[in-house]
Amino acid sequence: MARSAATRHKQLALAAAIIGSGVGMLDSSIVNIALPTIQRDLGGGLAAQQWVVNAYLLTLGSLILVGGSLEDVFGARRVFSLGVGGFGTISVLCGLAPSIAALVAFRALQGVAGALLVPSSLALIVAVFPEPERGRAVGTWTAFTTVAIVIAPLLGGGLLAVGSWRLIFFVNVPLVVLCIALIRAAVAPNDVEQLPRRRIDIPGALACVLGLGGVVFALIEQPRLGWSSAGVIVPLVAGVASLAAFVQLERRGRDPMLPSALFARPNFSAANVETLVVYAGLSVLVFFLTLYLQQVAGYAPIASGLALLPVTFLMFFGSRAVGALSAKYGARFFMSVGPLTGAVGLVLLLRVGASASYLTDVLPAIVAFGVGLTLTVAPLTATVLDSVSPSEAGIASAVNNAVARVAGLVATAAAGSVLAARFAGSLHARLHGVALNAPARKAVIAAEQLTLGRPPLHGLSAPIARAISHAATLASVATFHFAMLIAACLLALGGVVGAAAIRSPGASRSARRDRGSEAVEQRIGMHEVHPDG
Repeated sequence: MARSAATRHKQLALAAAIIGSGVGMLDSSIVNIALPTIQRDLGGGLAAQQWVVNAYLLTLGSLILVGGSLEDVFGARRVFSLGVGGFGTISVLCGLAPSIAALVAFRALQGVAGALLVPSSLALIVAVFPEPERGRAVGTWTAFTTVAIVIAPLLGGGLLAVGSWRLIFFVNVPLVVLCIALIRAAVAPNDVEQLPRRRIDIPGALACVLGLGGVVFALIEQPRLGWSSAGVIVPLVAGVASLAAFVQLERRGRDPMLPSALFARPNFSAANVETLVVYAGLSVLVFFLTLYLQQVAGYAPIASGLALLPVTFLMFFGSRAVGALSAKYGARFFMSVGPLTGAVGLVLLLRVGASASYLTDVLPAIVAFGVGLTLTVAPLTATVLDSVSPSEAGIASAVNNAVARVAGLVATAAAGSVLAARFAGSLHARLHGVALNAPARKAVIAAEQLTLGRPPLHGLSAPIARAISHAATLASVATFHFAMLIAACLLALGGVVGAAAIRSPGASRSARRDRGSEAVEQRIGMHEVHPDG
């Protein structure tokens, strides 16, 4: 009977970990799909859309290593409960946001809760399940959390079809309530491992948040304020200075959240550089493809969300086999060919026009990209884990996870700045010689703020409205193509790094195979391949 009760508690704890991490993945995917709808309701243009995504990624990417440190101090159960409860509470605030500024602020708070939630879901499983049972439990967690990625476009598109975008945040509440009830029923405080106490790296966390925040703020606001504005120069300089201080703090701190000694390992450094550029390219693709399909090509939210679904299926069904092959033959080949294959897929998106056929224009490119990502992800994470000792595997995985989040944050901000300038130049070039009255000039300014899409043209004469609409459409197509070139170059750079810098690790083949399987499980779940980022 006691054994049956223990088994039941483990199953309930596993269900709590699945639901908690699933909520985070569900929210990330749905928010991307809802961006055009949010923009139409609350306004703000491209910059606001970037902030809705990047405010979350900023705090999540900056604090995720701190979240891992908190588990050492307070235990996985307590930190996971706090993360889940905070995520649900702030989701309600997001759904009630009266303005775009309020929504961005609440999304930043949601990222803080996510920094507690993301690393502690797997830690809860590690704490509850003994080692012989842990592999199967993590495999179950991976399978079910991946389902959240698959159903997110369907759920998000359905909610947007029947009601307000606010529903995408409210849907988190019942899941959070259920998750907390499961935690309280299944996991006692003394079920959590007693780990060595570590100090929380508060100075490092503050320097990281201020550094990333200053740089990202400057990049997002530059198209509106200009490079000469104090509102851009001051945060940019302060951000760079804070990042320099962060590096020094992590080098000298007693318990740094980013152990600099890890980067002395060549494979660890090379794999994280590849993570940076590959996930930067992935983030540019996801952010701008979703906007383009809705705002230019006229796709419904559910259709734009489903556009990347083949990537999820390819990763889900192919990553384990790729992990085994890379363990047998070495990761270098896969970490070279994979990103280059993904880059080819993104180049294929240059065929997409204003009226994009999914089957002939979008799907072949997405499949090629998905194949490339599938070839890359498991070998990449296995290389990170192979390059450190078993006792360092947790922090190495957390560092790699944080690198991926920061890559998405900086990439969407930097690409948005470049693309906004390119769109404005293309739009004005196409309207050269067209006489624009005051309402027409106002419509052009609205188009510049939107960057991808057609501005409202109410009250304009038919010839002027047609001219602005045509120019905005052509400028949007050209800007989207440039975005895909940026993403393709980032992935291709990742392939070059893999070919030039990755060396076969010295671990045995069997050890690499075991770690490759673990890498697939961690990466599919924790990196949210259909993201935030």
